[in-house]
Amino acid sequence: MADFESRRIIEALRSGISSHEVGLYFSSARPKIMREIQDTLDRVASDGASGGRVITGKYGEGKTHLLNTVRGIAQAQNMVVSVVTVSKETPLSNAALLYAKIIQGTYLPGYLQPGIAPALGRLSLTSPPVPSLLEYSLTHLMTGKIYYLLKSFLGTQDDEEKYLLRADFDGDFIAPALLRKIYRRIFGETAIMNKTFIKTKHCFDYIAFLSKCFRMLGYSGWVILFDEAELIGRLGRVSRMKAYLSMHAFLKPGEWEGVYSIFAMGASFIPDVVEAKQEYLAAEQSERLFPAEKECVNEALAEIENATQLTPLTREETAEVLAKILVYHGRAFDWEPVMEKDDFMRMTDPYGYLLRTRIRAAIEMLDQLYQYGEIGDIQVGELGDIRFTEEEGASLDEFV
Repeated sequence: MADFESRRIIEALRSGISSHEVGLYFSSARPKIMREIQDTLDRVASDGASGGRVITGKYGEGKTHLLNTVRGIAQAQNMVVSVVTVSKETPLSNAALLYAKIIQGTYLPGYLQPGIAPALGRLSLTSPPVPSLLEYSLTHLMTGKIYYLLKSFLGTQDDEEKYLLRADFDGDFIAPALLRKIYRRIFGETAIMNKTFIKTKHCFDYIAFLSKCFRMLGYSGWVILFDEAELIGRLGRVSRMKAYLSMHAFLKPGEWEGVYSIFAMGASFIPDVVEAKQEYLAAEQSERLFPAEKECVNEALAEIENATQLTPLTREETAEVLAKILVYHGRAFDWEPVMEKDDFMRMTDPYGYLLRTRIRAAIEMLDQLYQYGEIGDIQVGELGDIRFTEEEGASLDEFV
């Protein structure tokens, strides 16, 4: 009888779209970097340390697959996981939009749908973590806004207010004046914030708060995975500087607890952007950056330059992956491919060293063998490459 889970894996591999389910079953490749990440996740879970790293690789070499493998490992360790694909709609240069996209792609352990509602639903004004969370929000964050937001959210009985306050946690920020009005109605007190909340400057307060909240609710940590971060290269110079500042916040966090971030980037980003566009010089000459911000940009660029680059899989690692495909294809369609692992490996040799193209060729071979009893012509197109051409016209930041 055909196995539905195996069918899902084969169809995901056939489409070339990686998934965390595939990552769980194909996690044996690149054992060195996976051991390093596993050790780091263990430290995050044990002592709440925060940090991040950058990985680079050519297109089709398995960056997205590696992130999905990390996602599966983190969820198995009771960690919250956020999955973010950098794009025009998710620019690293706009912290407020970025935060909203992070929350939209956040998965709590045990939940199939994204969102932080189940975590917030476990809180009440009388639950044990709340007094500590309120104290932390008032004394450790930049504006104190989240103190009044959390207290109002837990204190209101009005459904419309509840919805507005919940949406604020999701990144649909409400006006400070409205928050003060709601707080006064509920508690009869005036909300006095020590600094005006500006979403483009202070929204990472929410990351710090949620990282504390997740740990106090019993989760082992929070893993944030950024894919296709090389699209920073398409931004204008000013926006790129902002993007590097956002990267620095995740790679070298201060107040965050148990947060580990990974940025996956194309390997050509360093020669085509960092070097070709003289990013260090651009940061130094920028009149929009404070000296401390220039240092942060330089540190983020150094992290990119020192990133671990994914090398092509060894022949043994590739053979191991292909052997698993033989097994899962057989389970998916209830048949037994009559093929030796070494023969299968040799048959896929003409289709290059990139993991993605070799896998798709292998599945097409098995499809033909299953349907027709023999393998005919296999056509696999070449993968395209990204071009770091800056977008013309006004940047998205100017409208947000």
